[in-house]
Amino acid sequence: MATVGVVERNPALSPEAPLAPVTVERPICQEDWLPPNLYQPIGTPGLVHNHLSVLQQHVAFFDQDDNGIVYPWEAYVGLCQTGFSTIVSLIIAVVINVALSYPTLPGWIHSHFFSIYIYNIHKAKHGSDSGTYDSEGRVASKLEWGVLYVLARDKEGFLSKEAIRRC
Repeated sequence: MATVGVVERNPALSPEAPLAPVTVERPICQEDWLPPNLYQPIGTPGLVHNHLSVLQQHVAFFDQDDNGIVYPWEAYVGLCQTGFSTIVSLIIAVVINVALSYPTLPGWIHSHFFSIYIYNIHKAKHGSDSGTYDSEGRVASKLEWGVLYVLARDKEGFLSKEAIRRC
């Protein structure tokens, strides 16, 4: 526990994620540590976040050996685990690692393994992103409703109550 004045401060309640340098410049809320889901909209209680932002936690899913680096073969395995076919997993893994490798490198020298460094994943966020994640790495709900509308609307462009309840 860190001491602030006379009161001891629990480091787990800090608004800064030590392994996400952008949060030191712009602290995040406690709820931003915990990825929300359908049943816990404010986050998953008891989730071990390892001082990573939600975006870093998302990328860390693909880190099979927990070394902080995602290689294309690890991304491939993670994509297969989520249900993608072998060929689609291979294509997506190569495209994602080639696109995100250089911005996340700790230095200027390019990695021939096209590795993604979880610590620097915030550097790969750019203005023309799809908007799936907001600036703190949380899933943006507007996109979810947009996808729901496109997939579940009827011929007249309306959403039925049943379509919304199934979500």
